[in-house]
Amino acid sequence: MTGWDITPSGVASVLSLVGLAADDLSKDIKGYGDSVADAARFVGTISGPYCGEVPVGPVGVAVADFASDTKASITFMAARTRKTMDGTVKATTEYIAGDVEMAAQSQREAAKAPTPEELAAVGKESGGRDGKQSG
Repeated sequence: MTGWDITPSGVASVLSLVGLAADDLSKDIKGYGDSVADAARFVGTISGPYCGEVPVGPVGVAVADFASDTKASITFMAARTRKTMDGTVKATTEYIAGDVEMAAQSQREAAKAPTPEELAAVGKESGGRDGKQSG
């Protein structure tokens, strides 16, 4: 990679869209959790009058096991999304700060008195290399 070309407003726009998608994903995950809990509780049960809790059948146990097994993946996905968004904000902030610092450094360098080498080069620049006329 030869350089960076970041538009902070473009980054903000993309992060806004990612934030909306993350909000939707969060709602979907909550709905998934509620649906899985209901499915585990009611699927494959034996019908009839019960005293106390309805017994959970083998399909309900399998659904609960599936939910338990996928919980780490869902948690990882949410954490990865948050970490990526936070990292993008930090990287963009550093990029902007670097641009400001590079501009300030360039201004400081331009305000300095010319070095002896820069003074000597002035007479050589009007022609070709080493002051010789090109042609």
